Amino acid sequence: MQVEFNAELLQRYDKSGPRYTSYPPANHFHGKFDQQTYRQQAIQSNRSHLAAPLSLYMHIPFCDRVCFYCACNKIVTKDHTKADTYLEYLYKEICLQAELFDVDRKVNQLHWGGGTPTFLNQQQMATLMAKTRLYFNLHDNDEGEYSIEIDPRAASPATIHFLREIGFNRLSLGVQDFEPAVQKAVNRIQTIEQTQAVLEAAREARFKSISLDLIYGLPKQDVESFSRTLDIVIQMLPDRLSVFNYAHMPTQFKPQRRINSEELPTAVEKLQILQLIIERLTAAGYVYIGMDHFARPEDELNKAQENGALYRNFQGYSTHADCDLVAMGVTGIGQIGNSYSQNVKTLDDYYEYLDNNQLAVFRGIELTDDDQIRRHVINRLMCDFSISWKELGQRFEIDAKDYFDKELQELTTMQQDGLIDMTDQELIVKPVGRLLIRNICMEFDRYLSSESTNTYSKVI
Repeated sequence: MQVEFNAELLQRYDKSGPRYTSYPPANHFHGKFDQQTYRQQAIQSNRSHLAAPLSLYMHIPFCDRVCFYCACNKIVTKDHTKADTYLEYLYKEICLQAELFDVDRKVNQLHWGGGTPTFLNQQQMATLMAKTRLYFNLHDNDEGEYSIEIDPRAASPATIHFLREIGFNRLSLGVQDFEPAVQKAVNRIQTIEQTQAVLEAAREARFKSISLDLIYGLPKQDVESFSRTLDIVIQMLPDRLSVFNYAHMPTQFKPQRRINSEELPTAVEKLQILQLIIERLTAAGYVYIGMDHFARPEDELNKAQENGALYRNFQGYSTHADCDLVAMGVTGIGQIGNSYSQNVKTLDDYYEYLDNNQLAVFRGIELTDDDQIRRHVINRLMCDFSISWKELGQRFEIDAKDYFDKELQELTTMQQDGLIDMTDQELIVKPVGRLLIRNICMEFDRYLSSESTNTYSKVI
C-alpha cells in the first residue's frame, strides 16, 4: 500500500514545520555568504565535479493579475513593457553566471518559474532561450528535462506549440480548483475549456510530461466540491499531479488578506478532502510520490523513485540529484556544491547589483559536515521513505546509529504509533507515516530546537 490515511494520527501530529526543499531551510541563509563566497563555491564545484551536469532556474516574476492565495514572489502589472527591462538584466546575469562554470558542463535540467513565464511574448521567450543557449551548454535534442510553468489563462494552443519548438518538453499547468465559487473567492477565474485546450495542445506537440497543480484548503471548498474537480482532473489524465495544502498566512503574504478566513474549510474538513484526494487518485492509478506529488506509474518521477534517483530541491521533486542548480532572476535560490544562495528580492536591488557588474546574490549558507549528513538523511527520507544506516555510515565515514542516538531515542513514540519501523539496518517510513514525513524529518533537524516553528506552514 502506497500511503495510508489515519485521521487521528494526522490530527495529533499536525503542527508547523519546514517543507525541506533545502536543508538547512532558507530562513537560515545569512548575509555573510556573499558573492565572493558564491564564486568560490562555483570554482570548487568545477574542480570536484568535472563535467557534472547543471540545472538552470529562471525566475519570471510578472503576473497581470493576483491570485489571493499566492505566496510566490511576483510583480502584478498590466504593463508588459516592464519585462523588456527585466530581460536585459537577466541576460547580463546569465552571462555573469556562465563565466563561473566550465563550458563542458551540460544543462540536463532547465526550468522557468514565476510569476507567470508566459507573461513574456513569443519573441521575448525565444530570445531568452537563445541567450541561455549562447552562454550555457544546452542539449540540442530532447535529452534534457526542460520545463515551464503555465497559466492556461495566459497561454494559447499556439503558445504551447511555440514553447515546444524552442526546446521545452515538460510543463506544469496551474489549475487549483475548477469550482466557480472557489475561483471567485481566490480571484482566479479559469474555465475547464481553457485548461483542456492547453492540455490538448501539449499532447499534440508531444510534450513528454504534463503536470497539473491543485490546492486544497481554499475558501468555499468541501469534499463534495473538490470531488467534482477531481472528476474533471482524472478525466484529463495528466502525467503528474501536485496537490498542495493551502497555508493561510496573511501576516506574511499580503494577497491572502483578501481571503475571507471564515470561508476556509475547517481542519477536519481539510483532512476529509485530503483523504478524498488520496483515495481518488490512487484508485485512478496514480502513485503517491511524497509530500504533495502523485504520478502515473510510467512517469519518470515514479521511475526515479523506484531506482533511488529521486531528489528534492526548490522545484519540488527532481529526477537529477547530480546537478548543481544555478538560479537566475530576482529572488532565485540556487544550490552549488555544498552551499545554497539566494538573489536579492526587489527589482531595484537586482538592477543595481547588475549595473555594477555584480552577481545578484545577497545571502546564502555553506553547509557544515553535520549539515551535509542531516541533509542526506532528510532527502532520502523525503524521496525513498527509508534510510540505510550502513549506506549512511559508509558515505560519511560515521557510525550512523551512534551519530543519531539522541534522535533515534526521540523517534520511539513515532515507532509506537506505527509511523516508522526501526531496525539495526534501516529506518523505514510505513504507509501510515508517509503523510507525516515532514514530522519524521523534523526529528533530524538540529535548527528547530533553537527556533519557533510559527514561520512555517502546517504539515497537513
